[in-house]
Amino acid sequence: MQLSTPYLTPLSLRFLSCKMGMLRITAATGTKAVWTSEASRLLQRMDLRTMTQSLVTLAEDNMAFFSSQGPGETARRLTGVFAGIREQALGLEPTLGRLLSVAHLFDLDTETPANGYRSLVHTARCCLAHLLHKSRYVASNRRSIFFRTSHNLAELEAYLAAITQLRALAYYAQRLLTTNQPGRLFFEGDERVIADFLREYVTLHKGCFYGRCLGFQFTPAIRPFLQTISIGLVSFGEHYKRNETGISVTASSLFTGGRFAIDPELRGAEFERIIQNLDVHFWKAFWNITEIQVLSSLANMASTTVRVSRLLSLPPIAFEMPLTSDPELTVTISPPLAHTGPGPVFVRLISYDLREGQDSKELSGFIRSEGPRSLELRLRPQQAPRSRALVVHIHGGGFVAQTSKSHEPYLKSWAQELGAPILSIDYSLAPEAPFPRALEECFYAYCWAVKHCALLGSTGERICLAGDSAGGNLCFTVSLRAAAYGVRVPDGIMAAYPATMLQSTASPSRLLSLMDPLLPLSVLSKCVSAYAGEKTEDHPDSNQKALGMMGLMQRDTALLFRDLRLGASSWLNAFLELGGQKSHLKLVSKTEPMRRSVSEAALTQPEGPLGTDSLKGLKLHDLSLRSSCETPDAPELSLSAETLRTSTPSTVNFLLGSEDRSEVSEAPEELSNKDRVRGVGAAFPEGFHPRRCSQGAMWMPLYSAPIVKNPFMSPLLAPDSMLQTLPPVHIVACALDPMLDDSVMFARRLRGLGQPVTLRVVEDLPHGFLSLAALCQETRQAAALCVERIRLVLNLPGPPV
Repeated sequence: MQLSTPYLTPLSLRFLSCKMGMLRITAATGTKAVWTSEASRLLQRMDLRTMTQSLVTLAEDNMAFFSSQGPGETARRLTGVFAGIREQALGLEPTLGRLLSVAHLFDLDTETPANGYRSLVHTARCCLAHLLHKSRYVASNRRSIFFRTSHNLAELEAYLAAITQLRALAYYAQRLLTTNQPGRLFFEGDERVIADFLREYVTLHKGCFYGRCLGFQFTPAIRPFLQTISIGLVSFGEHYKRNETGISVTASSLFTGGRFAIDPELRGAEFERIIQNLDVHFWKAFWNITEIQVLSSLANMASTTVRVSRLLSLPPIAFEMPLTSDPELTVTISPPLAHTGPGPVFVRLISYDLREGQDSKELSGFIRSEGPRSLELRLRPQQAPRSRALVVHIHGGGFVAQTSKSHEPYLKSWAQELGAPILSIDYSLAPEAPFPRALEECFYAYCWAVKHCALLGSTGERICLAGDSAGGNLCFTVSLRAAAYGVRVPDGIMAAYPATMLQSTASPSRLLSLMDPLLPLSVLSKCVSAYAGEKTEDHPDSNQKALGMMGLMQRDTALLFRDLRLGASSWLNAFLELGGQKSHLKLVSKTEPMRRSVSEAALTQPEGPLGTDSLKGLKLHDLSLRSSCETPDAPELSLSAETLRTSTPSTVNFLLGSEDRSEVSEAPEELSNKDRVRGVGAAFPEGFHPRRCSQGAMWMPLYSAPIVKNPFMSPLLAPDSMLQTLPPVHIVACALDPMLDDSVMFARRLRGLGQPVTLRVVEDLPHGFLSLAALCQETRQAAALCVERIRLVLNLPGPPV
């Protein structure tokens, strides 16, 4: 990611201005001017100081022109907007320079220059580049009779609002830089400080990023798609408002937002209202749109044709797995039990060719009919031999939405390119099935696949766990649990833009959630809270008078169940954290199988010495103190993964190895102790006032329950002894993703432990690019990178040239 380049001469700047004037194009709607990739590349060659000086010069020139045009309202507004651009550019440039001067200290290595600070600077540069282009266009065409004054004024005002909010984010990032420990991207310290920071952060105005400026930071090919999604979202939100008890989704409901298409400001305001006020059930319904019959049929028609795509139902029956240390010994893999008791686990088998075992009577007994789709899945008589490879896939969706059906289009392409069968797991979703249900089901399905790989058309010589977003999180935790059980771990993991830190905290890349149309911070927090088992609450400003007597009773009952659930969550977390500290490693024979399901063990777990009530308020600091009081002979890793405790400060080290600390200690004075003491409250300089949200106070769960700090929810918090059991890890992240720092810090921890890990960061693409693989060349290349990483795990030859 190139963020600074050599200085350009005035002659170069004049050439750039001419090129930008010639390369200007107009979108199909005729309402928005964009620049071509060539002009964009020219802008990216400018360093930050040159870009700022050029923008200030153009703003002053436009100010002088429009201030001389008389007392008209339009001239006054244009003069004011260019004055604002000048002010924000001059105020933003020093802060971005300070961030960029230390950003290299947070990279994984010199070959991977990526972290949240770099991404924030890059995003601000994109906004400055657009303002520079627009200011140059205005200066060149302001005297023309074809100059569209109202359109250009509206766009300038929108990007002025955006650059103002980006300046606020830059100040927040600077405060994180001076408050965090050296070399760490995530805030660690007093939880009250981070709570105050998040409450302050979420009050910033966001609507400007969802109107005319929507997706300006992404590659141009993505922007029309994001505009369509935003129009569909606000239209969907209107349908959702009309039916509070549920929503019947039809394809036509997504194309009834004409007024939002022609009014970007209205669309941005409505988008902000939706992300502020609507609960996780709305996002679950919206993210599952791709699974309605019409859209899923269209997606299947456009995707690769495969011989096998069948939904299987795995019965909840315990089975034995050999231990890797001694295959003569076994461990019992119990069916999922958490929250809802034993139940089947659904998986989807995808194979480009019909392979041996895939048409067996034994596998047919697991097949679940999918109605009309079964007509497309008739098996051909030809059979290919079993593949030596197997991919076990876990889909994303924030732990609350989507299934293997949503991700089937790119999985079919994977099956063709890899020549290996893929088993995609349909785990139960929150909030109906919170943690640890999804982990239990994914672990059960993984073990079943390892044991029955012959039925899936594979010999199982090489097995890769692959997943995106929440699925990447589950890939890590399933592998950790397999190591703790002593069974075979996968030969490698490919995680695309994974979530590794679910704890309430802040990082520079998380600041990008203010403008991300796919991952707003409030939506992230609602998904994590649902996965943690916290009850979704109503907005505090909701009209409770309209509830009526029955509504009040329902509300009070819901609050009661919420308290009970939080109590159970804290107790379950206490068991996960502390329950096995006195246990010791035991190997048993086949006649004495081990049963270590989370739920099964929880039913027999005695109450801890502190009792349930005291555990409910347990904090990370308390767990650290308790861990330090353990007996010296306590094992670091018990046979059951659930007995692993939360890491103490000595075991959780987000820095690189000791040999790298000297470089971090040489950071500029931004990292001084004096600055750290100041806290995050004094982020803005005197006289700067960012825009605040017009939707009122937003209730945002901070998911501070102890359970979110468990390493089986937040793998980044796992102790070294756990992370050392992981197989080779390959991470593909997005530079503009709010979850980027999750990937960078996780890779840094693994690298510091000497674990094999690779990190590739793709530019200018949003979170979830795998689901957009067919959209443009950039997403296809990023998806191909994921396939390349899986190929490395499976030791497969490269694709034919």
